Order: sequence, then C-alpha cells, then structure tokens
Amino acid sequence: MPKFAANLSMLFTEEAFLDRFATAAAAGFRGVEYLFPYDVEAAAIRKRLDDHGLTQVLFNLPAGDWGAGERGIACQPGRVEEFRAGVDQAIEYARVLGNTQVNCLAGIKPQGVSDDEARQTLMENLRFAAEKLEAAGILLIVEPINTRDIPGFFLNHTEQALAIFDEVGSNNLKLQYDIYHMQIMEGDLAPTIERHLERIAHVQVADNPGRHEPGTGEIHYPFLFAHLDRLGYTGWVGAEYKPEAGTQEGLGWLDAVR
Repeated sequence: MPKFAANLSMLFTEEAFLDRFATAAAAGFRGVEYLFPYDVEAAAIRKRLDDHGLTQVLFNLPAGDWGAGERGIACQPGRVEEFRAGVDQAIEYARVLGNTQVNCLAGIKPQGVSDDEARQTLMENLRFAAEKLEAAGILLIVEPINTRDIPGFFLNHTEQALAIFDEVGSNNLKLQYDIYHMQIMEGDLAPTIERHLERIAHVQVADNPGRHEPGTGEIHYPFLFAHLDRLGYTGWVGAEYKPEAGTQEGLGWLDAVR
C-alpha cells in the first residue's frame, strides 16, 4: 500500500490549520502536505508534526498573490528576483520542518509574454532553484496542471515538463504527477506512470469530475494504487481533493486500502 499524506489545505478544513495535524493523524495519515506554510511560524508547525508523529512531505515555493488568483511566478520574466527570494524562504521552512522536497508552480503566462520567453524564464528559475535546494538537501519537484481549473497555466503535460527538465539538466529536479490533472489533460495514467516512474518523486490524487475523493468519479483508484505497489513506487501519495460531503465522511477510500 502506498504511503498517504493528507493535504491540509483541502482536507479537514472544518478546523483551524494547526488543529488539522492531530485530526489527520487520527484518521490514519502518516504524512501531511499543504499549499504553503508561510503564514504560520515554522516552529509551531514542527511541534504539531512531532506531537502527532507525522512526516512533513511537501509544500510549494511561494507562488505570488494566491488570493488575487496568481498560481505561481516561475514562468514570469519580470519576477525572477521575487522567485529567488522565495526559494530562500522555502529553504528556511524546510530546514525546520524536516521537509525534503518542495514543489514549484510554473504559473500563468502573463499577457504579452511569448511561449519561448516564458519557457526560458521557467528553465532559468528551475536551474537556480534546483541547485540552491540541492545544496540544502532538498529535492525540487514540478507539477503540470490542467487548463480547465487554471486557464493559462503554462505547464500542462507530462512530456512537456520532462522535456524542460532535460534542458535544465539537473539531477535534483523531478516530476510531481497529479493523477487528477493528468486524467483531464492526457489520460493513459498507468502506462505514463510506469514509463516515467524513475522521474516521479510525488503523486497526488483526486477523482474526476469534481476533484472529490477517490471513488467518486471515473478513475479506477484501486487499480492505480495496486499498480504503484507493483511498480515499487516508494514515494508519497498526497490526498489533494475537495471532500464531497465532509472530510471524515469521505475517508472510506482510505479505510479500503489500509
């Protein structure tokens, strides 16, 4: 059975953020992830991790003004210095939290910026971040996202991401494979995971349509979880979904695979 991490930005949101750690542990999760830790003192998060025996699995590099609709700045030519400062901030948090990987959101391409300019900016930023994070013992991962949920997002397909990785040329850069996003953009989930397993460092799950818990839509998750086991995947699987009728009420999928 894969190792499951609760995404605390989407699960147990009936409670305050710091209270979600205890609830996630009680529900059977061994690790936690979330979008960003930066509004909370790192030491306060570390205490919750230690109190409840949880592994800090993942968070994102700073991604601009999330509340205003920004979804990453790594492809934006005018914000390179802001991106680099965000890498430093992520390293500070990761060191306290024991986090060994962080995700970079490519972002929405700004108007007036060509695809080539956005691609070159993204590659330069990834090259910088991969080197800086490697020196700190942290893996950089990057996630393609579907264009239905985030229109204009720059990175949308597995092969597109891996081609960029090849040009960046870092051994400290791997793929975050979000099954929900990739079901929408390309399908062919099991063969794609198998073909690129060595380059996948983190997997996330939600069903489609609706982005609800596994078992509510078209994706055959019992097969995919068994597939990950057969392939020998040893990374984490992040539960990053919108509970259909409350987090606790929708945890039957987790009970079924434990």
